[in-house]
Amino acid sequence: MTEELELTGQACDGGGEEVVLTPAELIGRLEQARMNEKFAPELLESKPEIVECVMEQLDHMEENLKRVKKEDLKVSIHRMEMERIRYVLSSYLRCRLVKIEKFFPRVLEKERTRPEGEPSRLSPEEFAFAKEYMIHTEAYLRNVALKHMPPNPQKVDLLRTDIEE
Repeated sequence: MTEELELTGQACDGGGEEVVLTPAELIGRLEQARMNEKFAPELLESKPEIVECVMEQLDHMEENLKRVKKEDLKVSIHRMEMERIRYVLSSYLRCRLVKIEKFFPRVLEKERTRPEGEPSRLSPEEFAFAKEYMIHTEAYLRNVALKHMPPNPQKVDLLRTDIEE
């Protein structure tokens, strides 16, 4: 595992330049992103470049393990490490999805009103999930509760933000 990975896109150092990371540094960044996301009160900026690199690294490790003898002790240790990395990755993504589900009206409103140059807090997949989740939630609300109400209050707009604090 002494090979280095190239992390492109929005790096911590600046714009679109390439940053070379070792697998250990990459996993460290994933763990840091997971902890930051877990303890932040709102959704943080998405880290799709880290997620993509970790997924590629896991695929590469899986390919390498297929070529090694099954009886080797190193194989079981590497498999345990792969499972740990998968857990950290899925925990990070799960934490983001929980926040999106919990605060989807606010998340979509912030995404809609963000300035042009500001980076998106959602990956394209997360944005599609949030929109689809909103559509399904509105449909469920209409089918379960609103159709039993008088016609006047049957309108629902989950993205309406006219509530004064």
